[in-house]
Amino acid sequence: MGIDAMTHLTTPTRLTGAEILWATLVGEGVDTVFGYPGGAILPAYDALRKFPIRHVLVRHEQGAAHMADGYARASGKVGVAVATSGPGATNLITGIATAMLDSIPMVCVTGNVSSKVLGTDAFQEVDITGITLPVTKHNFLVSRAEDLAAALRHAFQIARSGRPGPVLVDITKDAQQATAIFDFEAAKPKLYRPHPMLKVEDAGLAQAAELIRNAERPVILAGHGVSEAGAMEQVRTLAERAQIPVGLTLLGLGSFPASHPLNLGMMGMHGEAWVNDAIQEADLLIACGMRFDDRVIGTPATYATKAKKIHIEIDPAEINKNVKVDVALVGDLRAVLEELLPRISSRGQGGRDGSSWLKWIDGRKGESAVRDIKNLPDMGHLYAAHVMHDLWRITGGNAVVVTDVGQHQMWEAQYYHHEHPRTLITSGGLGTMGFALPAAIGAKFGCPEKEVWVVAGDGGFQMTAAELSTIVQERLKINIAVINTGYLGMVRQWQEFFYERNYEATPLVSPDFVKLADAHGIPGRAVRTRGEVAAAVEEARAANGAFLLNFLVEKEDSVYPMIPAGSSLHEMILRPGRDPLEERADD
Repeated sequence: MGIDAMTHLTTPTRLTGAEILWATLVGEGVDTVFGYPGGAILPAYDALRKFPIRHVLVRHEQGAAHMADGYARASGKVGVAVATSGPGATNLITGIATAMLDSIPMVCVTGNVSSKVLGTDAFQEVDITGITLPVTKHNFLVSRAEDLAAALRHAFQIARSGRPGPVLVDITKDAQQATAIFDFEAAKPKLYRPHPMLKVEDAGLAQAAELIRNAERPVILAGHGVSEAGAMEQVRTLAERAQIPVGLTLLGLGSFPASHPLNLGMMGMHGEAWVNDAIQEADLLIACGMRFDDRVIGTPATYATKAKKIHIEIDPAEINKNVKVDVALVGDLRAVLEELLPRISSRGQGGRDGSSWLKWIDGRKGESAVRDIKNLPDMGHLYAAHVMHDLWRITGGNAVVVTDVGQHQMWEAQYYHHEHPRTLITSGGLGTMGFALPAAIGAKFGCPEKEVWVVAGDGGFQMTAAELSTIVQERLKINIAVINTGYLGMVRQWQEFFYERNYEATPLVSPDFVKLADAHGIPGRAVRTRGEVAAAVEEARAANGAFLLNFLVEKEDSVYPMIPAGSSLHEMILRPGRDPLEERADD
């Protein structure tokens, strides 16, 4: 007989630690967790049947962390992963680090050996709190049932407050088995106190407004923090009011509509050439919720040397860490912009006229603007760019696309135009191969009404392909596009450019992905020509359940532009000559 969890949220009751775990999660609004059972967490699994929480059985604990991550990115809620002690807990670490680098709110719950044998190297014992200390916002070791509710509630508060991130709660087996009074309200953490630096002074706002007013060549840099703060409307208002073009980081894509005339596209290592040119020529950069990552700025010493810089950022540690700025507005992006916007005049009402700057940028696009036309030319070869462009066109840009890491990730960013936030889910800071398939499962649970596509390379896909069975077991409608180059594509590209085409350890023998999917109970088909792409995508979309498409694309194609590591933004490697992909359809 199940426990009335809602009653216990209002009436203190004696429960086991295992029951307190689930009752607290219910109270925090959790309805889905991703996990894998084992001895040290079995008491919790035994109690799970009493609570209205759906458990998704993963095939590897790394998948659980990525699913919780994808769930959080797609829904904006806190994702939850569960694992046992020892290898179960350590298998979560890559997923935890992925969430940490990208500021994703996640709570990971692990079981541990009984408190009596902690520190004795008992079977499947590791110091998981010590191991994860560098890759979590905080972690807890709970050895008493009476401390569990407070630790969990505090973990959720930490995960979602300020700059979001992952928190780990490690619970000993005896704490799960013991009983204590569960009082959900009494376990409420103290009111969150923002960092003392999170206070925007009038002087800083006035200085920022003056810089914006006087700038002739300003650029807004929109990062992941725009969607995390829910500041899409405020950034758009700033851009439109002052006629400032907007460049986006990889994780910022979707936070400013791709079709908006002020949207320049992606910046950085594989960003659009005209965006990087604009940044290098700008006299003002307004960084909104981004951290000046090395893949964005290239060499710090030569980055935007002509520009004054305003940095709006919630994490004080990011201010002046990679790039020295002139004005730092530390705080929640949405709140800061709401204070700043009344100080910004509209164009034509005492504001600047940015038309000449916008025309200059538009003139830098040249033939690269081909990314915006309706059809890329079919020259008899299947390029990954064809696949991404057609996927965007057929889905209307409305799908949630979950990518792995590598060339396909950059082609997706260039050719799939995202109009809405939380529609591109990808591993940015850590660059985790194997992320896409499990993260897409989490995204589908987070947004079950949305169309979800996995876009993965043949290398990364094999790292977590076992989660195909999770898709089948959970009866999920997820479409999978494998961009199959026969290489570890991005590594091969670096070998081509910088290691004299010494393709050491990058040629990749893969299974027949269509047969592999079929073995899991998922239909699929191989695609070899451009003419097959549209029909294949439509077939996948029309299927009742999951569907896999194996796109056998050009093997030695490269992502352009590319900024070599350690180089400046203006030292981009552009596509040599006139490539079929960069010819206009009417040429």
